[in-house]
Parts: sequence; C-alpha cells; structure tokens
Amino acid sequence: MNFLAHALLAGEEPALIVGGVVGDWIKGTLPGVLPVDLARGVALHRAIDVFAETHPAFCRSRTRVSTSRRRYAGVLVDIFYDHLLARAWEAHHDRPLDDYCARVYAHIGGRLQDLPPAARPALSMMAREGWLQSYTRIEGIADVLARMSLRARQPNPIAQAELEFIADETGFADDFACWLPEAQAFVRNWLHRRETPDSA
Repeated sequence: MNFLAHALLAGEEPALIVGGVVGDWIKGTLPGVLPVDLARGVALHRAIDVFAETHPAFCRSRTRVSTSRRRYAGVLVDIFYDHLLARAWEAHHDRPLDDYCARVYAHIGGRLQDLPPAARPALSMMAREGWLQSYTRIEGIADVLARMSLRARQPNPIAQAELEFIADETGFADDFACWLPEAQAFVRNWLHRRETPDSA
C-alpha cells in the first residue's frame, strides 16, 4: 500500500515506477500476463516488500501499533511511511511532489492496457483523486484508512488508525529515517545484480 515509497525507490525508469506502484494488484508468478519490463518492476516491488518485512526499523514500527490493530500493523506502517515521505518530499527528490505525482500517473496511464483489467479502475481513480499527493496530510491518511476499512470483508479497526501514528509520531519518523536509506541501498544492489551478466 505504500505506493509513493515504491515509486521513489524504483528510480527514474518508467516501467520500474509503474511496476512498483501496481505491484499489489499483480498476483502469481512473473511475468505472467505482463510485458517483461513491467514484470521486472513488480519483481522489484515484491523484493522491497520482503526487505521491509524483515528490516529491524520496520519491525520496530510494527510493534508501535497497539495490540487492537496489530493484525494490520504491516499495512498501517506502509501508509505511515508514505505519509512521512510525502510531507518531507523536498528532502528526497528535486522535483516538486505535485509534478512528480503527475508524472507517475502519466506513466501508469500510458501502460494501463498492459495491466490486468481488474487493476485498471483503481489505478485510474488513484490519478483522478490524487491519492499520492493526499499522503502529505494526516487527513489524507485518515481518508485512505477509512476507505480500506469499508472495503474489508469483515468488521475491522482500520478506520481511525491514523491515531496510532499520532500517538507515536516521533518513533515512526525515527524508524522511517533509518529504513529509507537502507531500502535505497537494497534497491541499488538488487538492480546491479540483475544487470550483471553472471548474476544468478
């Protein structure tokens, strides 16, 4: 669910950005129905997810979520990290956030027909409603969580989970500051291994 972080970590290659953002909608083995360049972006998305789930800072963030919402801690931390990234965007990218997001939406729009039909409505809505930009405000995070809660098939405590972030904002921010540069180093290594002819 951390669309903005996946886009940033993907770098400047459009196919990696698209694959990074749409990764949560793509299931099964790769490349599957995807063109090879988009499948590579989804593979990177999945590798980042595995890296995050086992990273000490990300794990610390999960423990900051109260026991009543701990089942959803991974998803909540993803969203909180996107909020932290968005609100300090100028420290991480030289392009203004609105311009950057417009570019991401354009990349996705240009490849929409290459993506599974089931993913297209949500991706179109993402651009139309400006999901990525909305992460700058805690109210935007609250809206994301409220929508997620309504889409779930059973009663859940996801709505108002932004209160978890507010309760320990400094802790989450410290964890994110530790996690992001190490995630960027992980991505550089992942890409290098796949660009090296004798890599496994």
